[in-house]
Amino acid sequence: MTTKVDKGDMETPEQEAFSLSQSAVILDQFRNDPSLLASALEKNMELWVAIRMLVSRKDNKMTVETRDNLTKLSKFVAETTMNHGVDISSETLDTLININLQISEGLLEGANKGGGKGKAGKKSCC
Repeated sequence: MTTKVDKGDMETPEQEAFSLSQSAVILDQFRNDPSLLASALEKNMELWVAIRMLVSRKDNKMTVETRDNLTKLSKFVAETTMNHGVDISSETLDTLININLQISEGLLEGANKGGGKGKAGKKSCC
């Protein structure tokens, strides 16, 4: 069972953090149902492709290091999903879930430090 939350009042980093954490929960909930897991993996990959597109925009204010790290994670998530599909091992699925949760946490920490901005006033994440 998933809970619907109105994201209208959240700022962008908070929305992204919510989407990542929600995807992590859904991946975990659907791990034992191949048809639902396939859908959850696809949605998670779409989320990471969107993140990659956001960080590659020229007007993005993130640090180069942050952009590079998110791009690498996005590629890892996409490659892992495409290579394993629903035959993904529990350990690898846990890795994808943990990536989502850790990046979600980082987004929220960045949002709490100066209105979505990290060190030196630069936006900390997408």
